[in-house]
Amino acid sequence: MLIDLFCGCGGLSLGARSAGLKVTLSVDNDPILTSSYTFNHPQSRLILADVADLSGRYLRRAAGGYIDGIVGGPPCQGFSEIGVASPDDPRRLLLWHFFRLVAEVRPKFFLMENVRGLAFEKNRPELDAALQLVAGRYTILGPLKLDAASFGAATSRPRVFVIGFDRSCVDSFTADDLQEWRRPAATVQEAIADLQGATEEGVDSDGLDWWRYGSDVAPSLYARRLRGTRRLFSGHRRIPHAPAIAARFAAVPQGGRDAVGRHARLDWNKQCPTIRAGTGPDRGSFQAVRPLHPAEPRVITVREAARLQGFPDRFVFHPTAWHSFRMIGNSVSPIIAERIFKAIRSKMFDVPSLAAAE
Repeated sequence: MLIDLFCGCGGLSLGARSAGLKVTLSVDNDPILTSSYTFNHPQSRLILADVADLSGRYLRRAAGGYIDGIVGGPPCQGFSEIGVASPDDPRRLLLWHFFRLVAEVRPKFFLMENVRGLAFEKNRPELDAALQLVAGRYTILGPLKLDAASFGAATSRPRVFVIGFDRSCVDSFTADDLQEWRRPAATVQEAIADLQGATEEGVDSDGLDWWRYGSDVAPSLYARRLRGTRRLFSGHRRIPHAPAIAARFAAVPQGGRDAVGRHARLDWNKQCPTIRAGTGPDRGSFQAVRPLHPAEPRVITVREAARLQGFPDRFVFHPTAWHSFRMIGNSVSPIIAERIFKAIRSKMFDVPSLAAAE
């Protein structure tokens, strides 16, 4: 059983479930970013709380059993290479609280994800100090710089991961053990081309727009896996652009960038750059710049962003596109998460090996 701290919409939770691990308890303090969590993860108990206020005893009791792993991505804005990244940002303290709770709960392993900036020279002492809370009990691997594209996603999303494991519960685990789980990156075309020609079926009582797949483009293997067996999917409403803006977008070549809005135009044959989250209401509600569709003069839809990140079409986000993009931009790609969790699970002593699983 796993606990997912700072769960957001649940990218790590989804990856863990896909790897055969059960997420029993999830924690976050943002009611909007977690608004669809229970729908997407009905077997996990969601608690809205500030992680800094929780204790290991409380988490063990709330989870209702022995905890195999604690996973999570503490807020990254305080360490980001983009933006202010102020050393006085109170969110930086949540990194320390993540490892405090690991030390108190004592799971078999932990996995922490964050932006690359956490490993920069100016931030590394803070990470090292937090790791001292668990260094006596766990063998620590990392910080590892891993890219979701290297594990089969259609987006280039380099992130820092730190993995710790109790040698009495998990076999010797090194960065080389992740190599067999790497896969060629999917392309933008493989991820979203089949969504062209989709038709809107209507809007439900929750405000979600629902769509039916078109037949203009046959889905790739990547797209088929994300489609599953469903016939409908949500979150594909286009953002209307003024004619002058649409004309400007149309003039941007694939792989180019709009000179005014700084929107990157996706290339069918490459990967999407990192999808940014923007800020919440507490930080000014700034909207992140969204990539442009490779063939249409518009920014990508929520569903296209989700596909690029590796979320299946059954996954529901928020009726408001801005909040949905915040969910996706803050999330860990479920594709890289699944592969890392499979690698870890294959080394755990009391579960079947998944070394050959797919």
